[in-house]
Amino acid sequence: MRNGKRGRYTLEFKQEAVRLVESGQTLAAAARSLGVVEQTLGNWIKLHRAGALKGVAGKRAVTAEQMEISRLRAELARVTMEPDILGKATAFFAKGQK
Repeated sequence: MRNGKRGRYTLEFKQEAVRLVESGQTLAAAARSLGVVEQTLGNWIKLHRAGALKGVAGKRAVTAEQMEISRLRAELARVTMEPDILGKATAFFAKGQK
């Protein structure tokens, strides 16, 4: 669960996220790579198709570098978690071997 803070995303970020899904990437994969919740990304897609997608007012635009940093942080978190999960699964199944 998150820490209670709601994410604030610019219109450009949301449009890029929608573009990822419309270019063939799955909703789950795009959400994971961007570090957003699948439900949120799904809502952005619906709003985009209805022509009602909007960004946060009063915020400066997110640069391509900032978007890449956000994506890389989410990927790093996922990749650092994978060995822990694999180690725990290995230990669990090794117990059954004894």
